[in-house]
Amino acid sequence: MPQTQLLPEQASTMAPRVDALYFFLLAVAAFFTLLIAGLVIYFAFKYRRRSKNEAGVPIHGSIWLEATWTIIPIIIVLVIFGWSSSIFFSMARPPAKTLDVYVVGKQWMWKFQHPDGHMEVNELHVPVGVDVKLTMTSQDVIHDVYIPNFRLKADVLPGKYTHMWFKATKPGKYHLFCAEYCGTNHSGMVGWITVQERAEYEQWLAGSSGQGTTMAQAGEKLFKDLACSSCHQTDTIGRGPTLVGLYDNKVTLDNGSTVMADDAYLRESITNPRAKVVAGFQPVMPSFQGLVSEEGLLQILEYIKSLRTTPSNATGVVPPPAPAIPAKK
Repeated sequence: MPQTQLLPEQASTMAPRVDALYFFLLAVAAFFTLLIAGLVIYFAFKYRRRSKNEAGVPIHGSIWLEATWTIIPIIIVLVIFGWSSSIFFSMARPPAKTLDVYVVGKQWMWKFQHPDGHMEVNELHVPVGVDVKLTMTSQDVIHDVYIPNFRLKADVLPGKYTHMWFKATKPGKYHLFCAEYCGTNHSGMVGWITVQERAEYEQWLAGSSGQGTTMAQAGEKLFKDLACSSCHQTDTIGRGPTLVGLYDNKVTLDNGSTVMADDAYLRESITNPRAKVVAGFQPVMPSFQGLVSEEGLLQILEYIKSLRTTPSNATGVVPPPAPAIPAKK
């Protein structure tokens, strides 16, 4: 798709696909607008009333004409449906291996957390040519991440995790906007996505002011500070189920149903633990709603994720590699 001045520069793998669909829709709309307008003008002159006493010719319909203006629009609509569905599912399904970044929107700023502990405000550094997945939530009201150059946009909701992924194709600095009116200073809730070459990105990682603590380690500390470890033990079963190997596996509940232990389930289990009680355990866990910040919840989730594999030390924590940059495809 040729680059035009009508749209921002394409800077992700998804941008050309979105633009192609957009221009197809524009072409279809323009074609039928001109066709219908032209036919209206043509018939207005051709069948105009030439005298006051002239009577119109009775029209009895045409099955072929009606079939034509029914079948052609159906075919066009089905093409648009299939095309847009393909793009939607590509956007909704991130690749298996991604560079994970956690995002918290709040009035009126964007906070980014990298699993290796780096935190950024209103600016996100990513390497070019790498699949990046954003796990997003809001601390207060509904926000919306919008990156025009990537042709991506997704809601950021309080009390829920949403996701977005992209692969940047060009180094540069690209605008990040909030596309949902979120309060008085909504227009000031802007940021930047800085796309760097791999070597430059790794140099930034080495030279940036990281906290020296990974998200999983921060989550483990918070887990202990909140006394969660007194019930959820990593070596034996306590008053609560063990969290080792929990993430991304099915959990049987006390009502006999099963649920996948994903981000949404774990968040609900922390903020509303009696909503889905694990089979064999009593609903004695208190709610931590309001006691843990959104950043803290994400850190605890990252800690639980780190327990997916065989524990490598006494605490059961498997330290994540840093930085976790997927291999270039």
